[in-house]
Amino acid sequence: MPVFLIATLDTKGAEAAFLRDELGNAGVDVRVVDAGCLGAPVGRADVAREQVFAAAGASLATLQQKNDRGLAVDAAARGAEALISKFYKNGDVDGVIGLGGGAGTTIATAAMRALPIGVPKLMISTLASGQVSHFVGGSDIFMLNAVVDISGLNRVSRAVLARAAQAMAGMSRAGALRANANDRPLVAASMFGVTTPCVERARAVLEEGGFEVLVFHATGAGGRTLESLAAGGMLAGVLDITTTELADELVGGFLSAGPTRLTAAGARGIPQVVSAGALDMVNFHGMESVPQRFRGRQLYQHNMNVTLMRTTSDECRALGREIGAKTAAARGPVEILFPERGISDYDREGRHFNDPAARTALLEGMRETAGAVPVRALNLHINDPEFAETAARTLIAMIQNQKLQQHSSQ
Repeated sequence: MPVFLIATLDTKGAEAAFLRDELGNAGVDVRVVDAGCLGAPVGRADVAREQVFAAAGASLATLQQKNDRGLAVDAAARGAEALISKFYKNGDVDGVIGLGGGAGTTIATAAMRALPIGVPKLMISTLASGQVSHFVGGSDIFMLNAVVDISGLNRVSRAVLARAAQAMAGMSRAGALRANANDRPLVAASMFGVTTPCVERARAVLEEGGFEVLVFHATGAGGRTLESLAAGGMLAGVLDITTTELADELVGGFLSAGPTRLTAAGARGIPQVVSAGALDMVNFHGMESVPQRFRGRQLYQHNMNVTLMRTTSDECRALGREIGAKTAAARGPVEILFPERGISDYDREGRHFNDPAARTALLEGMRETAGAVPVRALNLHINDPEFAETAARTLIAMIQNQKLQQHSSQ
């Protein structure tokens, strides 16, 4: 199978040709994808730019006429993602390597993020020594610092590109990752400090039931990674205890996982148990980072670097409606479990964020939009062992029932 090399041949043609030759010398079957638009391409492409933009539903001629680099990069990223996804589904991708600055990195990593974890992905980027979380997302992309600008070949760029080729050759020659015969089915769980007792107890029950549990801290990156794993089909189930990232997305906190949080498992038909963990809070950094419009709200300084803001009843109702709607759209089994006595360590009697009215609004919002999805309210706190055990056992039963149904239909 080939390795796809994504580059803008109008600006990085010579460098892409050098990298292609180095990969070829290492025994790699290479296919070059030209994601350039505005200038004339330099060198040969196996996947022409017309194919890339057509995959994005865009016209190369129209984009060239508009002469808008931002529009071109956005369309190229969508097209590269669509093409690489299609090639992978057809069993025709051994890995993806890209090179570039801001535009090239945006385009190539969009395609890489569409691939499952374990498929080799290597991005040679002038931005790799800085903040790259928005390029990597929840994927396993190797970011290699270009050291110098990718603008002509010299002793530094040749060394970096040659080593990148060798690294990709090593990964691609290793072949697809093989499952271990002792591997247990994977379950992903979402956790925050204020829901740790719940997730730890649930994890123990799941492990006793024969599952391997991946726990993700709900800090934005954790939620995005969970979604990525679910989208890649790696999971047998999701225990989404801690959906707090939805509150940051709605209200404007610092730990959002984006608007697609709580959608991937449903789209793949993966069994889910969903709860409301830490939806009582929106996250900011130090007190000085709280926007002025929120200064009159109920705030709690967790520590000098973390400030929490209590969500209101109206916000909780909106969050409940969002959870209900997203679970109602799921293609697989799903159930919502709601802890009536509190949704975080801070949301209980005598604690900073205890607010029964807000909890009621949250539960009502879920029921308004959940449709046929069961919404089970338990007279428990989220960190009570009984709540954790109920959540874990509910998920185990869902997974087992789905497996039985699949076997019976074969």
